[in-house]
Amino acid sequence: MKGSLLFLYLCKKKIQMGRILALDVGQKRTGIAVTDPLQLIANSLTTLPTHEVISFLTTYLAREPVDAFVVGYPKQMNNMPSEAVKYIDPFISKLRMTFPGKTIHLADERFTSKLAMQTMITGGVKKKDRQNKALLDSISATIILQSFMESKTLKNQ
Repeated sequence: MKGSLLFLYLCKKKIQMGRILALDVGQKRTGIAVTDPLQLIANSLTTLPTHEVISFLTTYLAREPVDAFVVGYPKQMNNMPSEAVKYIDPFISKLRMTFPGKTIHLADERFTSKLAMQTMITGGVKKKDRQNKALLDSISATIILQSFMESKTLKNQ
């Protein structure tokens, strides 16, 4: 009930919030997901070669207000950073330097690829289409963003 009242209030006041943008950074590709302007719904945006992401974000942020970034941060089962952080940490540093006024949240991305694959299977995506790694990465970014938004909602209750 609280969420729907807030939605109606924001619509009535026409308060413009910035989007939240999530990144599932990989060595080769990065999946990108984004919220709607009211930060209620997470949607897949695109998947790009990782070396093109900063340029894409610069263009995107020139058109759309973005309040924060959520970057999937890989951890091992013992909660220690995984081997993959060696290419994610430099990306995060570059993101901070390029967009110094933006908040960057790190989100545990364990199991997002498995959840994304299960989502595709449940959604009836054909086996051939499930082999598309770009689709898997964009769904993973959406799962990271949705999980972040749900945890934020739980903290505010």
